[in-house]
Amino acid sequence: MTRLRPPRNPVDRRAIGWWTTNLVILFAGPVLTLVLLGVLISPARFWLLLPALIGAVAGVVAVPALPRWWFRVHRWEVTDTAVYTRTGFFWQEWRVAPLSRIQTVDTRRGPVEQRFGLATVVVTTASAKGAVTMPGLDHALAAEVAEQLTAKTQAVPGDAT
Repeated sequence: MTRLRPPRNPVDRRAIGWWTTNLVILFAGPVLTLVLLGVLISPARFWLLLPALIGAVAGVVAVPALPRWWFRVHRWEVTDTAVYTRTGFFWQEWRVAPLSRIQTVDTRRGPVEQRFGLATVVVTTASAKGAVTMPGLDHALAAEVAEQLTAKTQAVPGDAT
């Protein structure tokens, strides 16, 4: 009998920088837009600068803290029988995708991910929950994992439906 255990592999350490950059972009866009509008539209200055200030404070707290936290809780593993992922701290999500249920294996690299030399492996299954993702992997490792999963799923009997 197989016991459920946490996946062994952490994401690449560079994922901290990737997540940090994404959060800076997420917070900076709206804050800068609100500040610019607040400067240009004097009758609405208070109502534009107040949310800009709240967003800036939230960003100052979130940007340094969240990526490090995410790094501590994101885990992944590929075994001979399944793909395992774990995310979350307060609301933990463990996903297990048996190899026999895998339909496609893809790698995804956005522009910021490319800058950090990272990629995300996306494992599509017959589950209504959606794909199992392994973000923040080294680009070469992600390609290797995708190739390994493709070979392993070809060896498993069944049609993954």
